This record gives sequence, structure tokens and C-alpha cells, in this order.
Amino acid sequence: MMRRLVGLLLLLVLTPASLAMAPIQRWQTANGAWVYFVPAPEVPMLDVRVVFAAGSARDGDNPGLATLTAAMLDEGTESLKADDFHAAMEATGANFGAGSGLEMASLSLRTLSEAASRDAAYALLAAVLRQPRFSAEPFARQRSLLLSGLQSEQESPGAIADHAYMRALYGQHPFGSPGAGTLASVQAISLPMVKAFHGRYFVATNARLIFVGDASRAEIERLAEQLSQAVPAGAPAPPLPVVHPQPASAQHIAFDSAQTHVLLGELGIARGDPDHFALILGNHVLGGNGVVSVLFKEVREKRGLSYSVNSHFEPLGLRGPFTASLQTRGEQQAEAVALLRREIALFVDNGPDPKALEEARQNLLGDFPLRLDGNGKILDNLTMMAFYGLPLDYLDTWRDKIKAVTLAEVRAALKRHLHPEAMTLVTVGREPPKAGTPAHP
Repeated sequence: MMRRLVGLLLLLVLTPASLAMAPIQRWQTANGAWVYFVPAPEVPMLDVRVVFAAGSARDGDNPGLATLTAAMLDEGTESLKADDFHAAMEATGANFGAGSGLEMASLSLRTLSEAASRDAAYALLAAVLRQPRFSAEPFARQRSLLLSGLQSEQESPGAIADHAYMRALYGQHPFGSPGAGTLASVQAISLPMVKAFHGRYFVATNARLIFVGDASRAEIERLAEQLSQAVPAGAPAPPLPVVHPQPASAQHIAFDSAQTHVLLGELGIARGDPDHFALILGNHVLGGNGVVSVLFKEVREKRGLSYSVNSHFEPLGLRGPFTASLQTRGEQQAEAVALLRREIALFVDNGPDPKALEEARQNLLGDFPLRLDGNGKILDNLTMMAFYGLPLDYLDTWRDKIKAVTLAEVRAALKRHLHPEAMTLVTVGREPPKAGTPAHP
């Protein structure tokens, strides 16, 4: 019965809602954790995400350490083994998860807002924060799972391309290290290393607590204190090293696959860059708007060189990548790459067509309500805002900023940030045929 009720409520949460969103409330707990809260009483559910600056960029000399640490948070508590912990969560009707990415690690919980079930689930979450089950058996299991995943990645041309591309863009910077590590680095990680990483980074002053749902400010203050007091106050993670551009390079990795994976790009922008909105709009015309983008029309529609092609900026705490990507048959690789470079260069030189820019603007404005059409999406947006320290009116002013961007500003921003002649290229697939030899069937 409880599972059915949760399923029905999830459907309600994910149905389109009014764009109107209650004001974001923000404060700090007694031991220094920042709290973000948006009341949403329309559906009797409450979401929380506890985020730490504890992603793979903090791995140091031990790639895979952050990923393995986050995986261990799914193993229960000192007093509850994994099966018992998840059974107890299920009994409350809650959904729990933990994970790690490049910059952050997080624990998420979705509960009914009914007090007894909600409070029981939050007590379990607090127990995971306070005393995760860091013991030998679950550690061996999670490390084995991570190693199996890494072995599978060796058979994935897409994963191989992604890792090589980030290393080429970032060199020895932490952003260039493989997030899940390597077979050798993960084998070298020990349980004491996981405990030390957790003790250093999973602390209140390095945390953000994001709540969205059916609760009062007083209830959220109590729950936030409960969660933040479950970890030491600690100290914030130190700033990451400055990103320095690497020399442009071209790398082909031989792999026996029907399609060659192509990644072309360079360092882009960080969160909060003043050109952010101009580049969102400009890239929407270039390669961000699906089948009506310039790259799709030129690469797919006119020449049939790829089933799909796109481009995007990925702003991070530091400069994230700008990437144009496609997949093509090995014998078409040189032609596809040359066309990709040419179209980006033409776009930067000439700027977007004014009509296409206005169509892209209207498309972005029309799609914006979909960014906030459920508590889960609001939670995702608040997480981004909280982690990167964006202003509380970021969502309120997003559409106005898109409306205000001029064609001249888009053209100037593209010229400042995109340099097609100096982009890094990574291709993974069959060796392209040499001149004068037949193409691979």
C-alpha cells in the first residue's frame, strides 16, 4: 500500500506545475551549513539533498576515492547493515540515494510530509551522515563493483573518448582525472583512505542542505539542524587549483567500433561568467537546439555524416569545457571533423543569423517553465545555485536576462570564448583509411 501511495504521489510531483515558485529562503545552521528552502505545499512530499564539495576533483593522488566514498554511503550505518537500512527506509515510504560527480557528492531523500514517516526517514539519513558503515565487507563489495564498472568502460568508446578529452583539456589539473579512477588507482584505495576522505570533506561548513516541499520554515529549521549536527563543523574544502589552458592537440585512439566518436572543444566558462547568457543563446543556435541547430543542418541534414551532432557549454566552479560532439563512420571521420571545425569557425566569424537568434530566444523562453515543473527539477536548480553561490534571484531573472541579450553581445561573446583554430580534438574508433586505400566497409 505504501509503495502504491508513493508511486501515485511521484506522478503528481512530476506533472507540470505553475511557473510561479515560492521565494527561496536561505540561512545557516548553528554549525555553519547553508540551508536553501522552497515551500511547495501542493503535494504532500518533501525532498532534501545534502551536498558536499567532495567530488572527484578532491581525489588528489587517488583517482576514484570520492566515487568509492560516496558509494559506501549506500551501505547503511554502524548499527544497520545495508539490507536492514534500506528496509527501514522503505518502511517509511522514503527514497534514498547517494552519489558523486566531478565537484560534489550528495545524499538525497524523498519522503512523505506526514510527520511520523518523514521524521523516521530523516533519523536514518542523519545516522548515515553521523556513522556510515565503513567496514571491511561492504568496502570490498563496493570496490569490486567500481572495478567491474571500470572494466566495462574499457569496452565503451564513448567513455574512452570522454576520459581522453578531459585529460587533453585539463592536463594534470584535477578536472582532467578520471572520476571513477583507474583499475590500478582503485585497487590501491584502502578503507582508511575512505574514512579519512569522509572525515575531511563530509563536514557542515563544506555542506549545502537543499529542501523543497510540503513543510513549514520551523520544521525545516529543525530538520536542517538535525542533519547538520550529524557531522562535525569542520572546514570548507580549499579552492581548487586555477585552470590553465593546455596546448591544442589532436588524438586518435584506435577502437574496433562501427562508429567513431568525435569530441572537439576547448575551455569554456565558469559559473557566474558575465557572458553566460549570451553564450547560452548563441550556442542554442549553433548546436544546442536539436534538429534546428546549425550543426545539425550542416552535418546531418545536408551531408548525412552523423545521426546526431551537438555542442554545449558546461560551466563549472572553474572554467568548464565547451564541446562539440558527433559520431560518424570511420571512413567519414576526416570529412566530418573538417566540417565541424569549419562550421564553428564560420559561426564565430559571422555570428548567428538574426532570425535564427530570435527563434532560439523564443525557444529558450518557452521551454523555461519545464525547468521548474516539479519538485525534483526545482531541487536540481537549487542545488546548482547553492553549490556555486549564485544569487537567490537567479531563476527569477533568468528569462529577463535571455530577453536582454543583443545580437552584438552574442557575437562578441562567441569571439571571446571560441577559438576554432585552437580547439582540441579526440576521436575514438577504427583507424581512418589512408589516402588511396579503400574505405572500411
